[in-house]
Amino acid sequence: MNKNTLKQKLNDGKATVGPFVGLPSPGMTETMGWMGFDFVVIDCEHGPMDFETAEHMIRAAELSGTTAILRIGLNEQQHIQRYMDAGAAGVMIPLINNGADGKAVVDAVKYPPMGKRGAFAGRNARFGLQDMAEYIKESNEETFVSLQIETPEGIENADEIIATENADAIFLGPGDLSVNFGIPGQTMSDQVVDSIQDLHERITATGKHTGTLGVTVEQTLFWHERGIKWLVSSAPKFMQAGAADYLAGVKGPLGL
Repeated sequence: MNKNTLKQKLNDGKATVGPFVGLPSPGMTETMGWMGFDFVVIDCEHGPMDFETAEHMIRAAELSGTTAILRIGLNEQQHIQRYMDAGAAGVMIPLINNGADGKAVVDAVKYPPMGKRGAFAGRNARFGLQDMAEYIKESNEETFVSLQIETPEGIENADEIIATENADAIFLGPGDLSVNFGIPGQTMSDQVVDSIQDLHERITATGKHTGTLGVTVEQTLFWHERGIKWLVSSAPKFMQAGAADYLAGVKGPLGL
């Protein structure tokens, strides 16, 4: 298994940046890697990806030297381990509402004795060309587990979620927090910011990493200044922003 450079950088105390890729596009995924992002989060919760497309996107990430994390909407072992067998370096699982939800993620990602993942020598183990014992040891060391808190129930049970053994990070989703607080879209409101800051301090106290959204430069720097090292942006937002700048520059001269 490849070295998980995202996990290594975070463990070394370094900041990391990378985008959600919500479109079924190996090309866009590969481009993000060549541009120098530390990771991509291939969004299989909201995006239209099927398993085969997700596997091609994982290949594209590996080719361009970036870490492929999969956001998977269904917290079930037989579902999660298919993405892991395709070569995902880790997962972000949404809607974690209690400690049992968190443990289920670890069980699906990690092999015994750390978890309950079923052994399979697919792409993850070079289609059986890698020694299985060696692969299982590497996988348990390298795979990255992130649990997403984004609901009032998750906030209420935050301490037991944060305490989940063998989880690496807690991702705090400002978009869904704003919706659940009744202020949809106000991702930098005092209520959302204060909640994320409070949870970040509790996460850091346990030695785990905090992740959140940094869609704009300003948002990214805001959270970095407050100590958050895993900063996730959005490839479609990059595309929209670039296209908007281009159109703003040409519409007048071209009479559009």
